[in-house]
Amino acid sequence: MRRFSTIDHPRAQCGATSRRAFLRESAMGIGAVALAHLLAGEGMLSADPAAGSKTRLDLRPRPGHFTPQAQSVILLFQNGGPSQMDLFDPKPELTSRNGQVYAEKVEVLQPGNSDQLMASPFPFKKHGQCGMELSDRLPHLGSIADELCLVRSMYTENNNHPQALRHFLTGKTFPGRPTLGAWVSYALGTENQNLPAFVALRDPKGYNSGSSLNWDSGWLPAVYRGTEFQSQGSPVLNLHSAVELPAGAQQADLDLLARFNEKHHRRFPNEGDLEARIRHYELAARMQLSAERALDLASETEATQTLYGMDKPPTADYGKRCLMARRLVESGVRFVHIEAPVRTPWDSHSNLKQGIEEIALKVDQPAAALISDLKQRGLLESTIVVWTGEFGRLPVSQNGNGRDHNRNAFGLFVAGGGFKKGYIHGATDEFGYRAVEGRVGCPDFQATLLNQLGLDHEQLKYFHNGREETLTDPAVSRARVADELLA
Repeated sequence: MRRFSTIDHPRAQCGATSRRAFLRESAMGIGAVALAHLLAGEGMLSADPAAGSKTRLDLRPRPGHFTPQAQSVILLFQNGGPSQMDLFDPKPELTSRNGQVYAEKVEVLQPGNSDQLMASPFPFKKHGQCGMELSDRLPHLGSIADELCLVRSMYTENNNHPQALRHFLTGKTFPGRPTLGAWVSYALGTENQNLPAFVALRDPKGYNSGSSLNWDSGWLPAVYRGTEFQSQGSPVLNLHSAVELPAGAQQADLDLLARFNEKHHRRFPNEGDLEARIRHYELAARMQLSAERALDLASETEATQTLYGMDKPPTADYGKRCLMARRLVESGVRFVHIEAPVRTPWDSHSNLKQGIEEIALKVDQPAAALISDLKQRGLLESTIVVWTGEFGRLPVSQNGNGRDHNRNAFGLFVAGGGFKKGYIHGATDEFGYRAVEGRVGCPDFQATLLNQLGLDHEQLKYFHNGREETLTDPAVSRARVADELLA
């Protein structure tokens, strides 16, 4: 508080302040404190950069910027880079000129690349009333073609797996940024306070390229990071004590821990990681009562489990994770990230035919079942399902029977959430090397996804290191909402 001049009060010369002067000077401040309290109670207080954005450290449901078309997202991430010309972008010219020298110089990353065009080993077939042409390796997705929005004209910025993964999931190629799921949970919270807003379902046999960075919260508060659930054994890691405890002992431990946390929090009130840790402990306690019930697949009918392929070894695990994802969004979870089978199964540097046959067999039926099941339950319009990898493949051969990475063109499927049904968008050149019509960049797709969730990608911000950060960084990427994909 400033010192008053002699005009304010004669005793101000010695630094003293009268009660009347104090009340006069501080009246507006008291009103501001009261207003801040009311706004905080309504969850409307803006983040304070000096306090490390301490607001929004809970997962309460929050409204978006405008009325949403969808409430949740299931991301079926196909690590490795599915080959567009072998799955959903047929190229007759590539077939007719198989083995000929490709005149355009392609970006070479790996040894073994040739300059000879390589035809797809798979026949294509038209599906549905829309006539969508898909490889015979995707018969189940073909059976629901009229529910799909197929974007053939995606492109990205980097030919390496880690950078391309980060570009699709975080908006930039460098590490340390929040992933798409973290941004969504930060913006919208969750409809179920007994479950996380953001759940990751990885292959129980190990991690893929990018590992847990694929669902990281970066510099957003840690409470918005994806929580890993398991599809084998106990669904939630470390939820129960490893040894049986006497009655009341666990609650006593939790009460003691809460007192220690509160004492530490009073000493360091601006420590965001501590606040997030406290929130996670509280959520873990609530999950003990509800998470395992939500993920108990024994309550599903045999017909439903068969629909997802859980009765067959090739599809059992991925089918189980897709069914878990349906139950999670049904229970109010905002964002579910499902990894493809372990490592980079779509990375077809050699033995492309055999590799695609193996991985497509594992994921085709469960992915189609998920979309069909959501529709049958009336959940598809409120859920966005995305099937995508990080980039595509080259039209020339590598190691005689494979294809190298290609950042200039790839494809993805979207279903539900207000996206067009039975729609094919964009085109690549005659060999599938480069997106040439209706191009959609990764930031464009991110902006469109956020739009369907009721979020303006330019207004969804977080103050970090002296600047307002966004997912799409529109000033640099020129990101736009791809309205042409929307119904």
